[in-house]
Amino acid sequence: MSADDTTGNAVGNAAAGDTLDAIASALIEPAFLGSGDVAGNPVQAVPDEIAGIYRIHRPVQCDSPLVVASPHSGCLYPPDLLAATRLAPLDLRSSEDSFMEQVLEGANASGAPLLTALFPRVYVDVNREPFELDPNMFSDPLPDGAATDSIRISAGLGTIARVVANSEPVYGQKLSFDDAAHRIGTYYAPYHRALQRLIAEALEQFGFCLLVDGHSMPSSAVRHVRSERRPIDIVLGDCHGVTAAPAFIERAESFFRDRHYTVRRNSPYAGGFVTRHYGRPGVGIHVLQIEINRALYMDERRIEPRAGIEPLKKDIAALLGELSETARRMAENGSSPVRAAAE
Repeated sequence: MSADDTTGNAVGNAAAGDTLDAIASALIEPAFLGSGDVAGNPVQAVPDEIAGIYRIHRPVQCDSPLVVASPHSGCLYPPDLLAATRLAPLDLRSSEDSFMEQVLEGANASGAPLLTALFPRVYVDVNREPFELDPNMFSDPLPDGAATDSIRISAGLGTIARVVANSEPVYGQKLSFDDAAHRIGTYYAPYHRALQRLIAEALEQFGFCLLVDGHSMPSSAVRHVRSERRPIDIVLGDCHGVTAAPAFIERAESFFRDRHYTVRRNSPYAGGFVTRHYGRPGVGIHVLQIEINRALYMDERRIEPRAGIEPLKKDIAALLGELSETARRMAENGSSPVRAAAE
């Protein structure tokens, strides 16, 4: 099945000079996000898989308010990216959260669906605003409404990445806005539609949702944290208590510490666009971001899994089970935990 033609056409039309504001809102602001009312604001059904774009793995019985996502583990590189890049394959792959879809595969055992992006983040990053674009990357002016000034753009890591993880430039020449519009309409938009659908399904069934957004971090990013005796294994992010009830990050931190992982909260990663945008405890939507040190489970230079991936998968499956139980209990208790989290 092809991607959402309506969305793709709408993004493409922006190249003719339309403002991007309304298009961005249509992509990421379905009405239920403001109220939590799915019955009054139904979310369009989506397929469980679109080839090359995303895949939803569903449990035999979906009996948990938990939704699990791996937005950065995609490794299917579109031909137009391979034709345009100046990088060798391993360098190009250095930005992947490689094998995270395997690390998170225990989601189904806890009764939760797992959403995985199949395309690479270096092609288009779903953990950014829809049009968070570096104007210096494009041969033509960007339409009004593009977000062109952010720390992420300065670092070369906007919706369309300028560099990979080792800061090497991805392209030898400039792109056109049509290139960005195609990627956002064909890849970014369907992924967010699928994520919104899963959140809405949890809200409809339980009146409550906990989204666990799973990522990996280069070991170099946390190797020299002076306050710790050894490198950080896990970083938990809830935007400093804004995007989820405290019970979730407390449960996750206790779980990891009991198993002798080194854990930090919200530093150096507090949560990306998905965490900030979808985390709305006041309407029953909680988001917790989990960053896992790649050195725990993979050879970062060769991009190959190590033996450590198997015990890590077991631990993460157990964690998701515990978070699922916490979410179930909070859902059963009604709206009081939601109100408390929002205060």
